Amino acid sequence: MRASGATGPLPGADASTEARRGRLLLGIEGLAADHGRIRVLRGIGISVHEGELVALVGANGAGKTTLLRTLSGVHPASAGTIRYRDREITRLPPEARVREGIAQVPEGRQIFAPMSVEDNLLLGGYTRSRMQRRADIERLYDMFPVLRERRRSAAGVLSGGQQQMLAIARALMAGPRLLLLDEPSMGLAPLLVEEILQTVLALKAQGISLLLVEQNAAAALAAADYGYVIETGEIVLAGAGHALLDNERVREAYLGM
Repeated sequence: MRASGATGPLPGADASTEARRGRLLLGIEGLAADHGRIRVLRGIGISVHEGELVALVGANGAGKTTLLRTLSGVHPASAGTIRYRDREITRLPPEARVREGIAQVPEGRQIFAPMSVEDNLLLGGYTRSRMQRRADIERLYDMFPVLRERRRSAAGVLSGGQQQMLAIARALMAGPRLLLLDEPSMGLAPLLVEEILQTVLALKAQGISLLLVEQNAAAALAAADYGYVIETGEIVLAGAGHALLDNERVREAYLGM
C-alpha cells in the first residue's frame, strides 16, 4: 500500500475507527527528516488523539526512533509540519516542547548513571516549580515504590527493569500530556516486559496520550487504540490496533505468523 503524508486514514484503514478517535492532540503531515545526505523519513503522516495509546511498529532501521526524536525536537525536520494542540511546533526547540507538554522516554533509557535516582527525577522536572517537583516526585514514588526504596542509590546500579521505570518516571516529572516511548521493553525479561506494558496502560487510564514504539509488535498492537506500520521511512499501513494485529501482511512481517 502506498504511503501517505496526510493524517487521515490510509488505504486499508477503518474510516469508522478514524472518525471515533476524538479530539486531535498531535498531527503530522508530510514530515521528512535526514541523516546527512540520507532521507530517513519521507512524507510521514500520523496523528495522536486525546487519551489514545498509538503504536508505531516496523523493522529495525525503518525510522521509528528518528520520528520520535523529530517529534521531541532533538532531530530537525527537513520538511512537513508538526501540529500540537492546534499550534504548529515544527521549529520549536526541545525544551519549549517539554514546556508545552511533550516528553520522551528515549531508547536505551539514557539515565544519568552516577547520579542518584532522586536527582534523575528532579532533573526530569526542570521546567516545573520546586513545589510541583516535590508533589510530582511523591506521586511517582507511589506509582513506582521501588524508586522510593532506591532513591539515594546511584541510578547505574539499578536493574534493567528498575532503570526503565526510572526513565519513565523522569519523563513524567515534566507533567506531559503526550508521552513518547521508544522501545520501553528492550532487553527486559518477559515478566518485566508485561510490567512495563501494564504501566503504559495505567498512564493511559490517567488521561495521558501515548505514542509507543515497541519491538514487541503483538503486545503493542493488542494494547493500542490505533496503530501505524512504518517501512523504510514511510507509513504503509494504519488502523485500529486490533485490526492491524489481524492483518495478514502485519502478521507475516512483524509477528512471525
